[in-house]
Amino acid sequence: MNNTGLGQKIYSFLLAAYRWYLQTPERALNEAYNAACEIQKLENEYFHGNKIGSDLAPHSSNVMDYFESELQKQLRIIRMRLTEFKASRFFLNESHQKAFRRLGIEHLTPSVVLEKLRFIDEVTEKYTIPDEDLISQQPVSQTLDLPAQVVVPQSPQPKELRKSSENNLQERSRGKTNTTGVLPRSIFNTINRLQVELDPKSEQDVVQSFRKAQRRTIISVRFLLLLIIIPTLTHQLSKAFVVGPVVNHLRSSEQAAIFLNYEMEEEALSDLQRFEEKIKFQNLLSDVEHSQASIEEQVRKKALEIAEEYRHVSTNAVKNVFADVFSVVAVICFLLASKKEIVVLKEFLDNIVYGLSDSAKAFIIILFTDMFVGFHSPHGWEVLLEGISRHWGLPANHDFIFLFIATFPVILDTIFKYWIFRYLNRISPSAVATYRNMNE
Repeated sequence: MNNTGLGQKIYSFLLAAYRWYLQTPERALNEAYNAACEIQKLENEYFHGNKIGSDLAPHSSNVMDYFESELQKQLRIIRMRLTEFKASRFFLNESHQKAFRRLGIEHLTPSVVLEKLRFIDEVTEKYTIPDEDLISQQPVSQTLDLPAQVVVPQSPQPKELRKSSENNLQERSRGKTNTTGVLPRSIFNTINRLQVELDPKSEQDVVQSFRKAQRRTIISVRFLLLLIIIPTLTHQLSKAFVVGPVVNHLRSSEQAAIFLNYEMEEEALSDLQRFEEKIKFQNLLSDVEHSQASIEEQVRKKALEIAEEYRHVSTNAVKNVFADVFSVVAVICFLLASKKEIVVLKEFLDNIVYGLSDSAKAFIIILFTDMFVGFHSPHGWEVLLEGISRHWGLPANHDFIFLFIATFPVILDTIFKYWIFRYLNRISPSAVATYRNMNE
């Protein structure tokens, strides 16, 4: 009876989980639709039907901060749920459609789904910033030599004004870079700078450029933090709640292998040998001599402790393998869903790298080349590879490590030199000259 009742509970739990899985697309779509309704509700009640942040409905700064936070919260829900909706629909097939009818689950008709998706797009498109607005040329603040502490008011601009200011800015930038003639280029740069400063629209260009740079920085920093947090958190959670219980159940018996490789066994025997020699040494120094049986009993207890310790190390290594697989899958999914953020991050890094002085560029290049392909780099690569092998419970294959050290740093050094010759030499030849002088 107990087994029957337990089986019935397990079947009910699995059936409920399967029903929840089948209803995932509709549940995700409904949550995204409700978030869009919340945004439209805020627009109708507090901004007269206009987008949140419009100057037509003035509010205090604290109130606007609240509306902005609510807006970002609802937009984040929409993005996450639409991603879940697309991913879950990708795995549904004809067999799942039959399961809908067999289990009596009512699902949304295609017309209702399209209507909700259309409504979500109408609400969110007002808050979508095109990629070309984030990926811009050199900020105007550098052209005008503005201080870094300048504070720009956060007032929105119409799209027509933004496009016209961008066109003017691009025309001025092209005039600066392509000007040739008998006179030195610095004179034309000075004239163009005066034209920019006297232009009545230059302030609007500065404000818009500052907003783009600020937005780009926020997106890039958030993307880098998520790139670190997501694999780390996935590894820990999967290891604690998914992989850990399964591995512990499979390796709970006493017959489970204690050592995953011969290196662990050698370390355990070495620890036991040192302990036995230590006991014998202390026995010779003490006034009271212990019997051979007493020494063997202590050694036996120590052997059991070492066996339990290395069994735990082996179990943890097996967990790390599967947890790392979950982390890699999570990172790949995150990168596939963040194509726009990757483009923004590339532009952000380009502005940082190419905005450094020549000596700073040369210093960073020498630092990285010496660290990864320099004279002392083989020791670092050896420690890193041995740490990875220990992390996964694999024996440290020294032949593979030496082969890796003999080939990979050379390939990396070739890539560095090609990048310096192909790109940096064209973009910043003075940095290459500084690099050569510092390297000599």
